[in-house]
Amino acid sequence: MAAAMDWLPWSLLLFSLMCDTGAFYVPGVAPINFHQNDPVEIKAVKLTSSRTQLPYEYYSLPFCQPSKITYKAENLGEVLRGDRIVNTPFQVLMNSEKKCEVLCGQSNKPVTLTVEQSRLVAERISEDYYVHLIADNLPVATRLELYSNRDGDDKKKEKDVQFEHGYRLGFTDVNKIYLHNHLSFILYYHREDLEEDREHTYRVVRFEVIPQSVRLEDLKADEKSSCTLPEGTNSSPQEIDPTKENQLYFTYSVHWEESDIKWASRWDTYLTMSDVQIHWFSIINSVVVVFFLSGILSMIIIRTLRKDIANYNKEDDIEDTMEESGWKLVHGDVFRPPQYPMILSSLLGSGIQLFCMILIVIFVAMLGMLSPSSRGALMTTACFLFMFMGVFGGFSAGRLYRTLKGHRWKKGAFCTATLYPGVVFGICFVLNCFIWGKHSSGAVPFPTMVALLCMWFGISLPLVYLGYYFGFRKQPYDNPVRTNQIPRQIPEQRWYMNRFVGILMAGILPFGAMFIELFFIFSDYRWWWRNFLVSGGSAFYVLVYAIFYFVNKLDIVEFIPSLLYFGYTALMVLSFWLLTGTIGFYAAYMFVRKIYAAVKID
Repeated sequence: MAAAMDWLPWSLLLFSLMCDTGAFYVPGVAPINFHQNDPVEIKAVKLTSSRTQLPYEYYSLPFCQPSKITYKAENLGEVLRGDRIVNTPFQVLMNSEKKCEVLCGQSNKPVTLTVEQSRLVAERISEDYYVHLIADNLPVATRLELYSNRDGDDKKKEKDVQFEHGYRLGFTDVNKIYLHNHLSFILYYHREDLEEDREHTYRVVRFEVIPQSVRLEDLKADEKSSCTLPEGTNSSPQEIDPTKENQLYFTYSVHWEESDIKWASRWDTYLTMSDVQIHWFSIINSVVVVFFLSGILSMIIIRTLRKDIANYNKEDDIEDTMEESGWKLVHGDVFRPPQYPMILSSLLGSGIQLFCMILIVIFVAMLGMLSPSSRGALMTTACFLFMFMGVFGGFSAGRLYRTLKGHRWKKGAFCTATLYPGVVFGICFVLNCFIWGKHSSGAVPFPTMVALLCMWFGISLPLVYLGYYFGFRKQPYDNPVRTNQIPRQIPEQRWYMNRFVGILMAGILPFGAMFIELFFIFSDYRWWWRNFLVSGGSAFYVLVYAIFYFVNKLDIVEFIPSLLYFGYTALMVLSFWLLTGTIGFYAAYMFVRKIYAAVKID
């Protein structure tokens, strides 16, 4: 506590300095000022599809390439996301219009796709792949204009503008496949106010694209790589026949518009949702229901406990005090160490590690340090924080392990550092092997995998050992009652006392285990493992919903995309169960210690 008070003045000083600063930008995401005709580089990120869940790098398809391909140095989060940011041959100048320009090829020599390339392009289009580009670190978006006619009058139609990330590679119509070979870029800039006699500067605040499919015969190109698009709806789309070679032009146009949107607000367009009110209503409704049910259960439990404790502590009738009943019956066994205390403490230590990581990530994100402009920052921060939070996970696991009468602290520390991360790494490695086989950019490169292993055994493992050492040396948790040498015989349990039934009951209301745990203690003092498993019961319903969503909402039919979906779902469910189980366990543990400390026991 004293150390925290010593840091308080320095924290306030740092905060005051930040508040007094005229302009504060997160490192790496400061605005770039462009002058008239300055080059604005268009880069490609990847190709994605919700049907296959397999990202591919941009040049996995036969797009036009620059004279020298240069890949951006990526952080850990970008690599894990499958981003492979690379330069493109698009020539875009600030506030300079281009009506139509051929990207590659000549007027008398269009691009020829081989049969193999045509088959690959047709396959990607049929799999609903999107192309993702960026300009000044701003992702390209496709504008969708939806009209709602509530009154039945065409004149009163309301236009609802939405955006989707990237643009469709192509489309299918009547069993024919068409490629979007012309891109109309629409870039918005904000003019910065400067003093007189100084050149204006511009900042890119939005990046849109209108993809078009234009047949080779309808495009007119000259020797200067300029082209003319057909007017109106007289043109036909560019078909891709996967059984033969295809000739086409890749073309693009650039249009600039001034915008009132400032640079600091340029991401608002991408983050808005069309059903914001419905979204917030569902969240508030869920929170109200949870708090309402929790409040009712709390009142019932508190009234019952007060009555029981008052009865147990009566000293008027000596014979009544000698006869124990209710949950006081198991006071000599309630804190008896469970089976496999090392595994239990290791899982709970990993849960604490995960909880601390999520808590800090949320806090840092609230400060704006993990904005979408910092690509991969969220995943990178989460990975490093999980490594460094090993000291807290090890400390809590070590202290709990000693409380449960454990003695092999070195083995317990190793189990804590390797059990949960080992399961995650094993699942990811198996999935990565399948992704490698599909030549997807989502496959983690071998050097990155080696770097992750080095982080695991070079950072997380020593920190877990350090925390475990101090946690094991610390005084164990002080339980209010002593444990009998001979365990009490547990009567035969009814069907609804089954562990799986308890998981289903607790999962309906997240964290409800801390309220129903007392009910289980009445007839079963072996509550340690049950408490941990039941507290994570909501993860079971997450799994059920993920299966329901896969069957009813997704169009995934291939084996590897299905394997990826369920593999990542398993990781999510495991982590969620570990997190909620840990919170529920410690909540119930403090609850049980509290109620038994309030009872007079001879």
